[in-house]
Amino acid sequence: MVNRIKVGLLTHAGGAHVRAYLNALAAAERCHEVVLADPDGYWESEAKRVLGNKLQSVSRDHRQVLSDDQPQMALITMEAGLAPPVIDAALEAGCHVFAEKPSCVRAEDFTPLVQKAHSKHLHLMLALANRTNPEIRAARRIFMSSRIGKLFGVELHLIADQTRLTRPSYHQKWFADRTRAGGGHLIWLGIHWLDLAMHITGQSISEVAGFTTNIGGQPVDIEDSATAALRFDSGALGTMTSGYYLDRSYHSHIKIWGSRGWILVEPMKDQPLTWYSSASENPGSLQTSALKEPRGYTPFVSEAIRACADRTDPPISSDHSLRALKTVFSVYSAAETGRATKIERA
Repeated sequence: MVNRIKVGLLTHAGGAHVRAYLNALAAAERCHEVVLADPDGYWESEAKRVLGNKLQSVSRDHRQVLSDDQPQMALITMEAGLAPPVIDAALEAGCHVFAEKPSCVRAEDFTPLVQKAHSKHLHLMLALANRTNPEIRAARRIFMSSRIGKLFGVELHLIADQTRLTRPSYHQKWFADRTRAGGGHLIWLGIHWLDLAMHITGQSISEVAGFTTNIGGQPVDIEDSATAALRFDSGALGTMTSGYYLDRSYHSHIKIWGSRGWILVEPMKDQPLTWYSSASENPGSLQTSALKEPRGYTPFVSEAIRACADRTDPPISSDHSLRALKTVFSVYSAAETGRATKIERA
């Protein structure tokens, strides 16, 4: 018998990626009902259009959804500074939680939520959706098979467009205010690559140093440029470049070097994965993969729902969600203090 659950979508007018989440919920076979908490009424018509009969009810109050509709999983996408008490309420109601990142403006606000999730045997999953992309899964399998050998070094590079920062409409959004968002490019986009570096290698980042600035000079209270030096648990070192520099599109890659070879992930390329191993079946030759689908929010949300329905391992654990946040906020701390920052683990 296939387990299916009810999902509560708790959001507001400023919620991020709501359309993507509506499409993901519509496609998720393990979700048989959706209940929407939408205090502004902003998403109601779109939810009805996308979800059809799967949308069972709409409320203006997330507390009413949690108490009356009793969803088994809450998908929460809210302004970062507003999210923690809503996540807390969902966990208190016995809901697994899928939360759009960053869901806090300080790691200290997310830590007790992870502790509560553990105490109630619930999943608290941050929406770091690149984890389920085919090239990431393949890169992790290759590294974990020891074909690359001992980790030597990592280079992370994620550059997006500066154009968005020039728009007056963007200046008014919570993304442009670090007191509401927790930070800028690093916490909104760079966090994905930091998480993937740890996910692929199976190692946490234990210490960071870094710099942040607003190099473009736009009227936003966030960094548009960040760099970090990283030390992994094994002692291996890495670097991160994270910024809004382009007029459009992305420049991005993840490069991992080991004692027996290397892995290059380039998600925007036709062949998103290239790797080399002196210990592979074809030593000395480059190997590539063009597999790019399925990717994005739809497969990640489907896996999260399945994990909640079946009580199995989620696509990202509560601890790894917190780990990614602590890593980002530690880079911010290092940039502010001018000193390397060690990352404390639970």
